[in-house]
Amino acid sequence: MTAQPSTDETNIRKAFSWWKIWIAVIFGLVIASWMMYRSLSQQQFIKVEQGQGDYSWKDQNKDKIVNLQEAKEFVKQQHSDYKIETISQTLKAINWTKESLFWVIMAVLCMIGRDLFYMIRIRVLTKKALNWRKSFNVIMLWEFASALSPGVMSGAAVAMFILNREKIPLGRSTAIVIITAFMDNLFYVVMVPLVLLFINQDYLFSIHTQSSLGVQWAFWIAFSIICAICLFLFSTIFLFPKLASYVLGGVFSLPFLRKWKESAAKTSLEIEIASKELKQESWSFWIKAFGSTFASWTSRYLVINCILNAFIGLNLIQNVEVFGKQFVLWLFMRMSPTPGGSGVAEYAFGELLSTFSGSAILIAGLAILWRLISYFPYLFIGAILLPKWLRKS
Repeated sequence: MTAQPSTDETNIRKAFSWWKIWIAVIFGLVIASWMMYRSLSQQQFIKVEQGQGDYSWKDQNKDKIVNLQEAKEFVKQQHSDYKIETISQTLKAINWTKESLFWVIMAVLCMIGRDLFYMIRIRVLTKKALNWRKSFNVIMLWEFASALSPGVMSGAAVAMFILNREKIPLGRSTAIVIITAFMDNLFYVVMVPLVLLFINQDYLFSIHTQSSLGVQWAFWIAFSIICAICLFLFSTIFLFPKLASYVLGGVFSLPFLRKWKESAAKTSLEIEIASKELKQESWSFWIKAFGSTFASWTSRYLVINCILNAFIGLNLIQNVEVFGKQFVLWLFMRMSPTPGGSGVAEYAFGELLSTFSGSAILIAGLAILWRLISYFPYLFIGAILLPKWLRKS
């Protein structure tokens, strides 16, 4: 006799019926398209040669900072040194060559490499409980969540849900997300001192509109916080797994969260079990996990190197400098309150990398090209993948 589906299963099937999935796909694509259109149609002021612009800058707020996104800072004046353009016009002004096309393709391949190494890492951490297809789904949906989340959140909470949906116990899912966060932060903590061996600190933090002193202070404060987070995550998994029990127990003791306290206690126990298992793993396991983390982040950073090489001839030293400046750029994005660092990422790109080209128009165009390669694809992929994945899982 065929078993009848449970009430919960029936409700889930109704919730993810085909017509609802297609509505979700269309809605997601519309939102992603609108976000791209909004970015490409945004207007900004561009510095040009004296006499070729229609606007001049007036320091209305007396901060001595040229804010290219603030219309109130500019007044109409013929034969001045600023003009207004949409981002799409800026992109059209870029001169494309065969060499440019080659480097842009390399940038796309670096993005693919970034996700491929993430997939390798998740397979290592789950002991290959996820096949390549499921690993692809997990990473794409994780990136989709990150693209829609403020930089400070990075989609970690959603990642636990995604892994749990793929039949990974919640405690182990939580432990895996903690480990990935630890390794991501560890890459940053290890690489920053190495970068400072090759790049002068004043140059690393130099930005185009104001003194780098404030940027340096903000960077080192944020870097200290990341080091503290790294230590906390390491302690939670490897030294004091009961720390998770204390933290979750305290959080779910709050009156409005108390009804989930029993589930939180179960998750805490699963984290402790997962922690014991992970501490018994061999050195090769951790080398593979951190090696894939290192390769993924390196691929992520090399995207900008490829884009700049497409339109600006960089030598070896300059490529190292571009790579190093991205540690500051990433921190801007990490602390951003906007989804996926939108707005902040483009602004920080222009500020930090303007020293590599005298053309503000070119730098602005390359910032958008970078986001078109590294950010918007995840919105479209996630919008298509999420409804189908929810129904199957």
